[in-house]
Amino acid sequence: MSTFTPKNILITGAAGFIASHVANRLIRNYPDYKIVVLDKLDYCSNLKNLLPSKSSPNFKFVKGDIGSADLVNYLLVAENIDTIMHFAAQTHVDNSFGNSFEFTKNNIYGTHVLLEACKVTKQIRRFIHVSTDEVYGETDEDAVVGNHEASQLLPTNPYSATKAGAEMLVMAYGRSYGLPVITTRGNNVYGLNQFPEKLIPKFILLAMKGKTLPIHGDGSNVRSYLYCEDVAEAFEVILHKGEVGHVYNIGTKKERRVIDVARDVCNLFNMDPDKSIEFVENRPFNDQRYFLDDQKLKNLGWSERTTWEDGLKKTMEWYTSNPDWWGDVSGALLPHPRMLMMTGGIEKHFSEAENYESGKSEFAGNSNQAKMLSPASKSSSSPQKPALKFLIYGRTGWIGGLLGKLCEKQDIPYEYGKGRLQDRAQAFGRHPRSGTLNLADICREHGLLMMNFATGCIFEYNDSHPEGSGIGFKEEDTPNFIGSFYSKTKAMVEELLKEYDNVCTLRVRMPISSDLNNPRNFITKISRYNKVVNIPNSMTILDELLPISVEMAKRNLRGIWNFTNPGVVSHNEILEMYKKYIDPEFKWTNFTLEEQAKVIVAPRSNNEMDASKLKKEFPELLPIKESLIKNVFEPNRKTPAE
Repeated sequence: MSTFTPKNILITGAAGFIASHVANRLIRNYPDYKIVVLDKLDYCSNLKNLLPSKSSPNFKFVKGDIGSADLVNYLLVAENIDTIMHFAAQTHVDNSFGNSFEFTKNNIYGTHVLLEACKVTKQIRRFIHVSTDEVYGETDEDAVVGNHEASQLLPTNPYSATKAGAEMLVMAYGRSYGLPVITTRGNNVYGLNQFPEKLIPKFILLAMKGKTLPIHGDGSNVRSYLYCEDVAEAFEVILHKGEVGHVYNIGTKKERRVIDVARDVCNLFNMDPDKSIEFVENRPFNDQRYFLDDQKLKNLGWSERTTWEDGLKKTMEWYTSNPDWWGDVSGALLPHPRMLMMTGGIEKHFSEAENYESGKSEFAGNSNQAKMLSPASKSSSSPQKPALKFLIYGRTGWIGGLLGKLCEKQDIPYEYGKGRLQDRAQAFGRHPRSGTLNLADICREHGLLMMNFATGCIFEYNDSHPEGSGIGFKEEDTPNFIGSFYSKTKAMVEELLKEYDNVCTLRVRMPISSDLNNPRNFITKISRYNKVVNIPNSMTILDELLPISVEMAKRNLRGIWNFTNPGVVSHNEILEMYKKYIDPEFKWTNFTLEEQAKVIVAPRSNNEMDASKLKKEFPELLPIKESLIKNVFEPNRKTPAE
């Protein structure tokens, strides 16, 4: 049996119950592993669950949503993740009957985002997907053999249906793209730190308050319960010994009826079960029994260690010692809780939360270049209503600032987004904080077009597109330049954006404007160097092309566009123009790419892009050298006209 040794593990949802025990165990037992925790701190999450790992040098916490493709892609690349243990999910059946769409969004869409990121980055060696025994559906009451890993999936509630759907995606990505996936399906888990919407902690907290214990139906439903540390050990075994492409049940054959669990809790608190148990209305559907065959996992060397009596006693002692761990949980203690009755995730109790959430400062994203067009409301009948309105992200950026001025010049109403883009839920709120892909998703939901200012620095000359040949990279060509982290991540986002039919992606290249004092202007940059390389490149004259971007929005154009002037121009040609029009005394020398590589941190992209698609749509578009003279050098001329 081969053993897998990970290096950098991303654990999703690890401020929650099960995953926090797994994360703490791995951090404690394997100091050479780097553990990155990603959690959005939902209502059932608590930073204090990770207190045992807080000071460990191999531990890092990032607050964020698995539904943010930008953040997920960034983390995989920046942290060099080779292993994902995917726990993050909505898991409470009662909630799924009241808010099933949230389960689809978290459990299916969130999993899909992770899988797509794995496909794009091509660096994941293990993807462990955490599912549930409930995907099998109800087990016959007289069955003596439990569901094995090849049993049919027959989910009976919205929660288990979304988990089964997520499993299908995991399986498909394993087969179609060769992702090294492993799936687990587990019985009920109980123990320390569990949010009290679940049966055992709910019963314990109610008993602590001297209240009755509510049981759905008649309490005859049978469940199997595993103690949290035993389950954490199971994941430790599966991580190192599990076979790619396989499914593993994590279970126990020691079953208990719900009413027997209630009686055991009553006994721990010296309560009379007959007076302390209350039968309430059942769920819309409540599976009678879940029963697993766990032999496959036992063959890897795992076995249950904690008896029911010991585990329940440890759990009771922990809750009585930590009654305020979760704050106000009155909504969770109701017989039929709903998500809207519960507060958000607990981070306020962790005194160093600001320092702990390192992901907030680390993930600034490149989304300040994303722009969104918002059409006028169809409900307005006012003839004065403008035809369109822009929401622009990137106010302090160069292109974003120019777009605002352009809107003012053309009397187009616009607003600037006030904040970094990260949190999808707040994207249309007071502080929009969503990633580029989240913004595209929200725009699609609202029927809006998004103009995405991207980059053409994702290509480099090659045998099919040699320098000086006039053969440029087209919109459909696959990016081939990975010399910088910036270019690599930009190419990833562009690939993911292809799934959105409401996005117009503009590949900007070495932007130039008539403002020769702007430090980001390509001419300003190279005019301040003593030495430059001399390579022909496609470039974007913003004075000409930004008005075209507005017109493209008006025309509702979609897809990918090489957003450059036709043709190429070299560094020397630009500096010759600079000398002719601006400074006749200007001097410079050239050096080779090899010499340049010794003085810069990352390689630079050099390429020619085929602008024929844009030229066909806008025939008036000038070639690069003509546009440079007309829009940049003539307006700035300091030498006498010839």
